[in-house]
Amino acid sequence: MKRLFFAALLCGLGASAGMACTNLIVTRGASADGSVMVTYAADSHQLYGELYYKPAADYPAGTMMQIHDWDTGKYLGEIPQVAHTYSVIGNMNEHQLVIGETTYGGREELMDTTGIIDYGSLIYITLQRARTAREAISVIDDLLQKYGYASEGESFTIADPNEVWIMEMIGKSTKLDRKGNNVNRGAVWVAKRIPDGSISAHANQARITTIDFNDPENCLYSKDVVKFAREYGLFQGKDSEFSFCDVYAPLDFSGARACEARVWSFFNRFSNGMDKYLDYAMGYDLENHMPLYVTPDHKITNKELADMMRDHYEGTPMDMTTDIGAGGSHLPYRWRPMGFEYEGKSYINERAIATQQTGWWFVAQCRADKPFGIFWFGVDDAATSPLTPYFSLSKRVHPAYEEGNGSLLEYSETSMYWLVSRIAQFSYLRYDKIGAEVRSVIDEWENSMMSAGLKSFDDLYAGAPEENKVWTLTSIALATSAVLFDKWQSLDKRLLVKYIDGNIKKQNPDGSFMNNGYDERIPASPIQEPYSDKWIENVVRDNGKVLQVPE
Repeated sequence: MKRLFFAALLCGLGASAGMACTNLIVTRGASADGSVMVTYAADSHQLYGELYYKPAADYPAGTMMQIHDWDTGKYLGEIPQVAHTYSVIGNMNEHQLVIGETTYGGREELMDTTGIIDYGSLIYITLQRARTAREAISVIDDLLQKYGYASEGESFTIADPNEVWIMEMIGKSTKLDRKGNNVNRGAVWVAKRIPDGSISAHANQARITTIDFNDPENCLYSKDVVKFAREYGLFQGKDSEFSFCDVYAPLDFSGARACEARVWSFFNRFSNGMDKYLDYAMGYDLENHMPLYVTPDHKITNKELADMMRDHYEGTPMDMTTDIGAGGSHLPYRWRPMGFEYEGKSYINERAIATQQTGWWFVAQCRADKPFGIFWFGVDDAATSPLTPYFSLSKRVHPAYEEGNGSLLEYSETSMYWLVSRIAQFSYLRYDKIGAEVRSVIDEWENSMMSAGLKSFDDLYAGAPEENKVWTLTSIALATSAVLFDKWQSLDKRLLVKYIDGNIKKQNPDGSFMNNGYDERIPASPIQEPYSDKWIENVVRDNGKVLQVPE
């Protein structure tokens, strides 16, 4: 998804400038259960929440595959299909290969207008053709060099059960020969393996600096990654001094504050000593560069990682719940545009990991000691969205998550996206109360699913006959999605009854609503809690002369 350009925000260039994603990475040695874990939030004001599924297939020689730009649907061209493709559920294939992304944009002049492989198509084509992370990097490079790269600068998370890589790339501009062919077709790129025991992340800003040219076990790169920069006039130093992100995506204030700050918040939650990079994350000292990866102070669970995707900078100087912008109920959201001006000075609102424009998100677990991976999937804003399990071997998607069940222009009563969105919109009205209650229901669900539930999935798979193992997993995913959909329908109705008109209905110890003691249909006098002290203070400062009661 698109990177947030500060100048564009101030100019109000619309939704296309407001797309952005977050990837969090936990290696095997840093996770509590020894799985590789990665997250992805597809954050776009134009992206609908649905779970993609592509079954494995065989194709006759000569079959062609049409390419449509993932963001816009625009037809880009076609490429030859391979003889066999792997099944893919969301962003995980049957071999537990996972790919996520964030767009950093980089130098606009390097965009290839002749390429036919956009970043979204690149992900899903690769998932259908590769078994491991290293093989995926090779497939990506082959596709780009043959057919050209049709997107902006991009960072990818590429993970399998044993290792995880960050791969960063950018196009090589458009330079046509006499026949109209682009002599700069392809892309320059670098990929680094995240050391076992470490955590990493990227969030719409290129992060890889120097390249380890003689360490193919941990660093891979396109053969012309430095040569092209020299020929294009972007770099003149020694190869050892070459920094991919500094050359192809120079950091500015917005790259730090709206992008790197999200990475910092993840590191800060799990690794000691990150205070020394706070000035970098806030955009005040761009020279104080934050490392690509850090060592966590404890092994991270799947639930902890899921909750990190719900972060709003709580407890940091960028905490979105504490200033007057949060209103009277500590709302950790700021509607777009993100930039504004006042008396000739420019300001921004924070861009946290959790954001209202998320279409869908996931926490993926690649497990080397198990025959299948877990693909925890959610739709809409992660902070008010529950995860439900699918599996690398799943063969079906529940109708509530299925492609085509509604869209951003078409409401569907049977869509989980619209149901979760209804609850999120209601939560934004009284976030400190409604949002907190929604979160408590999410926690109850996920704590069960991600611990005892996960063990039961493994046990059911192990106990199933060989011919039924895959369908056992598929049935679990469908049944669990159905239970969650029903649970969220009940929650939607209950929240409306409890919080209608800004009141809070009193409850009995069993959770039922209290009546007035005379008529069971009439509620007891409701709870009416005041707004926050900061909100009251600012209202009095702004309009106190009119609102003050005379003595």
